Amino acid sequence: MERSSAVRGDGMTADGPLTAGGPLTAGGLLTAGGLLTARAGTVALDDHQVGAALDGLVDGSGYWSGKGALAGIERTGRYLAGTWAPAEPDEGPGRAGEGSWARFIGRIGAVALRAAVEPTRDERRRRLLALLEIWADSPFADPRARIRTGLVRVAEGGPAAVRDERGAAVVVGWAADGLRKFVDLRTGEADPPSLGTIEEVTDVPRGWGGAEQVRRLVDLVRERGPVPWDLDAVGVLRDGTGMGRAAASFALAGVLAGGRLPRLDTREREIHRLKVAEIEDGVREPGRTSSLDRLALVADVLPEDPADLWDPQGMRTVAERIARAWRERHGRRTVVPERTFSAVIDLHPFRLSAGRFCAAFTDPTSVRGLHSNLDTWIRNSDFQPFATAEGWDLVDFEDTLRTVVPNLFWVGAELPAGDPVRAGAPGLVRALRERLNHPGLLLHAGRLSGLVGRTVADVHDRFGSRPYVGPEPLDVASVDDGLTVVVEGAVDRRGERFQPALYFRPAFYGDDERSRTLLAARADSRYDPEIELVEWLRGPACARIVERIEATSAPSGSYETNPAHSAPDVLRQVVGRLGIDEDAAALHLQLLTLRAPTDRNVRLWNGWKAARHHKAAAVLVERGLAVEDKRPRAGRQLFLPGEWIPAGKPYQPMEAWKAELLGVERSYNGRLENPLPLPTRTLPELFAHAWSLVESGRGPSA
Repeated sequence: MERSSAVRGDGMTADGPLTAGGPLTAGGLLTAGGLLTARAGTVALDDHQVGAALDGLVDGSGYWSGKGALAGIERTGRYLAGTWAPAEPDEGPGRAGEGSWARFIGRIGAVALRAAVEPTRDERRRRLLALLEIWADSPFADPRARIRTGLVRVAEGGPAAVRDERGAAVVVGWAADGLRKFVDLRTGEADPPSLGTIEEVTDVPRGWGGAEQVRRLVDLVRERGPVPWDLDAVGVLRDGTGMGRAAASFALAGVLAGGRLPRLDTREREIHRLKVAEIEDGVREPGRTSSLDRLALVADVLPEDPADLWDPQGMRTVAERIARAWRERHGRRTVVPERTFSAVIDLHPFRLSAGRFCAAFTDPTSVRGLHSNLDTWIRNSDFQPFATAEGWDLVDFEDTLRTVVPNLFWVGAELPAGDPVRAGAPGLVRALRERLNHPGLLLHAGRLSGLVGRTVADVHDRFGSRPYVGPEPLDVASVDDGLTVVVEGAVDRRGERFQPALYFRPAFYGDDERSRTLLAARADSRYDPEIELVEWLRGPACARIVERIEATSAPSGSYETNPAHSAPDVLRQVVGRLGIDEDAAALHLQLLTLRAPTDRNVRLWNGWKAARHHKAAAVLVERGLAVEDKRPRAGRQLFLPGEWIPAGKPYQPMEAWKAELLGVERSYNGRLENPLPLPTRTLPELFAHAWSLVESGRGPSA
């Protein structure tokens, strides 16, 4: 093996001048420390704000605080090129964050897109442009440079950088279990010198971002200003993917936050033309994709000539390319009406973005864990064993189960006939039932009740003594009776053991002794509702809701929430008993039963103008069936008589009588801050039940 040369501060080795590549300077100074770029103002930008400018494209945001990010990237490139050496032997060029910036090699187009577009705030744009300038002067922007990235196991006290006539290698991240991220550059046919034992290595991709392209984009942004925002291009991306408008707007701006709320200022929000709720939803759209996946989505979408971005159709072309890249990775979703999308955002589905919520109904085979049977197992961890599957399939399946099932009633009731999300509900229910019938699926069932026992040994009389057998032996005690798996709880820092965890196989759950034993052994199931969700999916209420969606003869665009369409017999009873017209009777039934009969919703559901709504409301007030008032977060001015119970977001405040009707429990503070229970009736049945209570003298009263 050829000997690596010690590096001196004067840029020379003990064997003579450096040979690992030629100079790539642009007026830079070859000094032993500090930032090398001579462009005015760059040094002042080299601070922790670089990490904020790259948010969502790099990992480990906490590592990006302090100074040195731009300098570390520039010195790494110059060290690899042979145009800079540290002052001390074996001292590296310095770090930028935790090293995930190395993934920009061959993918710098994502950074360039964010730097170029109008929504990016100026303080971040300056840092992105400074990084792009540095990049253009480095071997990272040379398509001929033979560069690799990977993981290397470095001996304790080993060098941070090595270089000889074969090339150079630099560690670019912090140590994790002895492994370091590295970048190397080969100048000959042989492999470059190594920093240790290479555990993983890959050649970098080669996409948009040659030196001249990067320099030209930077110059154009500074000459012309940022690329004007094109709302039509956002529409092109939305229609080409099925994602929501907010997610499309963020993707077109290169803002791929992966669930974290982007730090948008007022100007940025105005350019995107997004409300806070839309922003909160849009950042959840990427789901559990990695930073690398999000980076790759927009890394190669810029035009060959950056000047084309400023053409009238420039951003629409970029949108089409992002849409194509999205479809290659995720498939094309059904595009749902904007009104449906906004309604789902208002619903706050929590675990899913509105786009992923809608896709579960319209394209269930696109959901991880729904397209085929899901095999799961229990594996060890540093904390305690847990159920897992390949990739994120089990987590996505559980997110879907926990989100769509409690909202299935809402989908059938508050989305119009003919809506693609509503029409897809029966297919989604069938897909969920099929997956739940697979014997290889294990779901969490909560924890063992303290009244039953504290350890696995305490439940042998209930679940037997046969241990769980999976792909790997568990480190703790367990039992498995075929339906239920009980796993010993973890020990916390104080030495106290958690209650054992319970898992169950839905395929074997039903009305039998084993299932009753499982239910009797569970602690409070409020935060682990999978068993209740499985029961409801297989139960009569779900079946009747699905039957109504499949068999409805209501005209397209009509709503179940309008009793004139869904419960005409009940409506006639109200008219006859109270002696009021159909409009007032319909509004009375809606106030009695519906979760959120806001003024906007009522007019939408009934197809009313404001004057017609006011006329019906006046009849109810005159007859003492309703009262007028203004109440926080109600969205209406008409209420049932009696107590009003407030609630904080995302929960719905409502009348106490209606809360009891729907089964909503008050929280510890007396507010309605618990989720709606799973329904036991279809909406027409609920209209009929509410009216029967009124007729029997048990209706709302002041």
